[in-house]
Amino acid sequence: MLTEADKVQLEDRGYLVLPGLMGSNLLEEIRTRVEELFHAEGAQAGSEFKQEPYARRLANLVNKGRVFERTIETPEVLECMELVLGPDFKLSSLNARSADPHGDCAQPLHADSGAVADERGYWVCNSVWMLDDFTTQNGAIRMVPGSHRWRKLPQDVLADTTAPHPGEELLTGLAGTVVVMNAHMWHGATANRTNLQRRAMHAFYTRHDKPQQQYQKKLISDEVQARLQPSLRKLLALDDPLNDELTLRCGGMSGFMK
Repeated sequence: MLTEADKVQLEDRGYLVLPGLMGSNLLEEIRTRVEELFHAEGAQAGSEFKQEPYARRLANLVNKGRVFERTIETPEVLECMELVLGPDFKLSSLNARSADPHGDCAQPLHADSGAVADERGYWVCNSVWMLDDFTTQNGAIRMVPGSHRWRKLPQDVLADTTAPHPGEELLTGLAGTVVVMNAHMWHGATANRTNLQRRAMHAFYTRHDKPQQQYQKKLISDEVQARLQPSLRKLLALDDPLNDELTLRCGGMSGFMK
């Protein structure tokens, strides 16, 4: 489904924008379920994995609604993941983040999981699902296109990872857009300076020989696992002994890798 221009963009720049990929119905379904979960979980929202000042978080979404089971198998996104990670990859985590209005939630430049490409190549890739418009004022992601190729972490070479980078761009787009990002590319959140929340969902994938950020076999209930089709079980690494071994080796049998 990707054009040659799409592939070049993702390979060279480190990201690909897929406008309108969700469609209006799916966008509204995800928004509704995310807000239901924020209301139901209250102050505990995101606490299984991560909470932060000036932003609401949710974690372990695969276990929290059928709509999330569908989204992680979106063909266009999986094609991008294969381009970056190779043919054998798995979902690492599925979370949501909502930047609070007038919240000072800017992040330093970083690569997800502190990842540097190894001898086999890239091993982390993220997808950002825009549940609201991303603008220059409401907490859009800043990123440094091409930095995934440098095989360096920003904290190792920059004097100040919070300072503007001469090569950075702001990732903007309309609600319903999905952006695939090579997660080795340097990036970070900016502050939301508007009166409204800025919501996004993050479907994060990793190469098969790396541990999941959220150990799906432990976190997904027996009821949900029982209804999953083989393709989804494979994507979640539910029947993969190597994934079990990697998780145990990294001390993540409780479910969440900190």
